[in-house]
Amino acid sequence: MHSTLVRLAESISKRPLNLQKTSAILLPPLPLYRRILRAHRSLPYEMRSLGDDYVRAEFRRHQEIENKVHVIGFLSQWKQYLDELPVGPEAKHFTGKKLDPTVLEKMSAEQLGQLYELMHATKDVWKPVGEDTEVGVKP
Repeated sequence: MHSTLVRLAESISKRPLNLQKTSAILLPPLPLYRRILRAHRSLPYEMRSLGDDYVRAEFRRHQEIENKVHVIGFLSQWKQYLDELPVGPEAKHFTGKKLDPTVLEKMSAEQLGQLYELMHATKDVWKPVGEDTEVGVKP
């Protein structure tokens, strides 16, 4: 069964899966969760608030997963996210990054639905200041 899991994991990723390298960089779920929340502290308030809520929800949603391939994929993607977060003074000016089109093509319908909901949630947060005034009403 172990070799089947390895082959399945290799078919999902772009690069061949190196279990020794992957396990060396992966963190257990709780320390990874804590590090992500700590890294969010340096982000602008709106991004931190949205990010913290999303991370909490995702980690709760995946708490009962027992499929090792899914666990490795989940932890490795969140570790990659953590590694890409800016640290230090440049984090205050961070506005995100574009989604890779190849990643978008591989998403399931459910994942695309979640991404769509996230897009609408972030539009409310990042509205320019002048948009919330009514048309025709002078300040």
